[in-house]
Amino acid sequence: MAFRLDMTPMVDLAFLLLTFFMLTTTFSKPTVMSLNMPKKGPETAVPESRALTLILGKQGQVHYFFGVNDNASPTDSPTLRTTDLGPGGLRRVLLGLQRQVVVLIKSSDEASYGNLVDALDEMKITGQKKYALVGLDRNDRSLLKKSGL
Repeated sequence: MAFRLDMTPMVDLAFLLLTFFMLTTTFSKPTVMSLNMPKKGPETAVPESRALTLILGKQGQVHYFFGVNDNASPTDSPTLRTTDLGPGGLRRVLLGLQRQVVVLIKSSDEASYGNLVDALDEMKITGQKKYALVGLDRNDRSLLKKSGL
């Protein structure tokens, strides 16, 4: 008389346990960044004394200046400084501000999407309450060209 072991109930139990653990486990949730968009209406002018303008460049470079570049006169153009997106770069600049400023983030054509996300992360890390994503205008492009960037 030969012994025959029926494995069907064991396989059924294994698949039931596998299904149970798959349905009750928590899969990794996607991380999202909340972004508050302004209401439709007239644009709000930022005072030049309270503005810090960031221009995201290629390879993680950040060009910045204090104020708003709204004059086309080459004699009145702001002083452009360059740093990077690392902890010793943009974060140090943002933490070094002693006054409350509005940060205007502008992205050049050479900047990547990752650079923009990194700049927004730095705003969150340093606790900047007021910042805005603004388009790069012709005055900023001429400032970059004048600086050789």
